[in-house]
Amino acid sequence: MKEKYGKGQQKGAAWYITGLIGLLVLIALDQWTKHLAVLHLKDQPDIILIPGVFQLHYLENRGAAFGILQNQQWVFILLCAVFLIFIIWFYLRLPKQSHYLPLAALGVGIAAGAVGNLIDRIRLNYVVDFFYASCIDFPVFNVADIYVTVSVFLLVFFILFYYKEEEDFAFLKKDGKHDGNISSSDK
Repeated sequence: MKEKYGKGQQKGAAWYITGLIGLLVLIALDQWTKHLAVLHLKDQPDIILIPGVFQLHYLENRGAAFGILQNQQWVFILLCAVFLIFIIWFYLRLPKQSHYLPLAALGVGIAAGAVGNLIDRIRLNYVVDFFYASCIDFPVFNVADIYVTVSVFLLVFFILFYYKEEEDFAFLKKDGKHDGNISSSDK
């Protein structure tokens, strides 16, 4: 017997498969761009895209932004594991409704960024970075960093301006009970 789903609600398998496919595609894109950076930028002069503003600059990052925690890979691996456990827990509890698609997509983006850099840290003992905003002397970054930064920024935006009702986060309550309904029409 097929279970009925309300307006904007998706079946569990499709929800999880879509998230997993999105995660794998984003990780593959990150790893591919890093591979290209190694092939075309390592031991080569920078490629200036916008003079004085933006360039491609190869860097093997053994720390975090601004050079902190150099050669402390175990810290990054541990933090990544903790974040991934939280993101998986969050994603599994998230109601499978269109109202929550932005949160699901942002969780996938954060997880993809974390895993993309984790792969580098485990495989290479450093992270391949190659984007450099020279106009503001911003730390060199990569596609995985973009996933995390943009996803966290949008997550804060959505929490402040879209998911403003207490019931929007009822699924996080200890008992885990959520009736699947949203007070107004499927936002």
